[in-house]
Amino acid sequence: MYSLKELLESKNIAVVGASRNPLKPGSILMKLLKDTGFKGQVAGVNREGGEIYGIPFYHSLDDIPFNVELAVMIIPPKAVVSCAADCVRNGVKGIVISSEGFAEAGSEGSQYQQEIRTILESSGMRGFGPNTMGIVNTATGLTTAYFATEKELRPGAVGFAGQSGIFVGALLRYVSSFKELRISKGIGLGNKIDIDESDVLEFFEQDEQTEIVGMYLEDVKDGRRFLEAARRASAKKPVLLLKGGRTSAGARATASHTASMAVDDAVFNGAITQAGVVRMGGVEELIGTLMGFRCMPLPKGNKIAFITFSGAQAIMSIDAATDEGLGLARFAKDTKEKMAKVIATPSKAHNPVDIYPDMLAHGFEKTTVEILRAMLDDDGVNGIIFISFSSSDNKAYLPIVEVIQERKKKPVFISLLGDRESGETNRVFLEDHRIPCYPFPETAVRVFSNMWKYAQNVRKR
Repeated sequence: MYSLKELLESKNIAVVGASRNPLKPGSILMKLLKDTGFKGQVAGVNREGGEIYGIPFYHSLDDIPFNVELAVMIIPPKAVVSCAADCVRNGVKGIVISSEGFAEAGSEGSQYQQEIRTILESSGMRGFGPNTMGIVNTATGLTTAYFATEKELRPGAVGFAGQSGIFVGALLRYVSSFKELRISKGIGLGNKIDIDESDVLEFFEQDEQTEIVGMYLEDVKDGRRFLEAARRASAKKPVLLLKGGRTSAGARATASHTASMAVDDAVFNGAITQAGVVRMGGVEELIGTLMGFRCMPLPKGNKIAFITFSGAQAIMSIDAATDEGLGLARFAKDTKEKMAKVIATPSKAHNPVDIYPDMLAHGFEKTTVEILRAMLDDDGVNGIIFISFSSSDNKAYLPIVEVIQERKKKPVFISLLGDRESGETNRVFLEDHRIPCYPFPETAVRVFSNMWKYAQNVRKR
């Protein structure tokens, strides 16, 4: 049986369902492989023959003049069965079934899926899908996701796997738009006819390019094996999991999406927590937490300090921190003395530290820099969340960036609320300097909490 590593490092690919129509998936994929620098050999399979973008089409797999390692199938479900058998006969290591219409679609599709599974089990050939965009390996330029972009194939450190087709593709496109979140490997599981979440975790555990793992799942194929794989992987790197179908209504919907079986969510959550996996509440939290792990050191405790322009936002953030089981940092005497130089109002110098209106006396830069330095040097502060307003001038945040970068001993997050356009510009500027920035501080609280959960898990190992 071939390993997932062997499939992700395939050098010779056949696209079954190739087309001369540049708007069809089989054509788009071949252009993408050509344009993004994939170094291996690519062939199209089309009964009518021909070529596109200088890539020849062959009538069948038998006619391809090189040994195909990976075959991508963009053909009707019924045709996949015979094509899988052809792949076995030609020594293909793995197949990616991008087509829909299998177990998630009813009894006929279930029959096709079972026939393909039988072929795989009896031959040792591996299979992704059905109902998947397949795989991406940014180290080699390999992709079977026909709507991937060149940006998605820029090498990064985030490994991502998901039990979905289009959602995983769209999510990877979004994730890859963040410089710090570019991916190492992307794997679409689909209906999991063969390769599943346990295979993926075992691979990511060993993959040197991958520093953090993100996953979207709707069910787990083999609970015991998954938990063992999760425990090993999370001992080496963070594993963040977003799960669909946690409610009864959502669980019913997964059956028609990827033919998933319902799992009691409370039981599932308890098991993965023990295995060291960090559960995500939604996509926004997943993206924010990935950014936190990529850009900031792990916290050494659960005490947060807030610097704020807005008392209301600080209060809501403290509520969120309390809900997460976090605590408010108590400042050391030395810290209070340093802050007193710029915060004259005693009631404003407690946690949360409210810089308005005292900052009017010393200016935004001096006030925030002095407070940040004091907090960064205080061992009783395990993390800092700075709540401010977006600015039309990124230079306003440059002194803050410099202080954080020279004293990066604990996680610091910034939350900017205000004009949406300038806020986005500020976010990109800060993240380019490896400082996570969020529109709302409650998100930063959840990110800190997730990093603390993982830090505790690491300490227990």
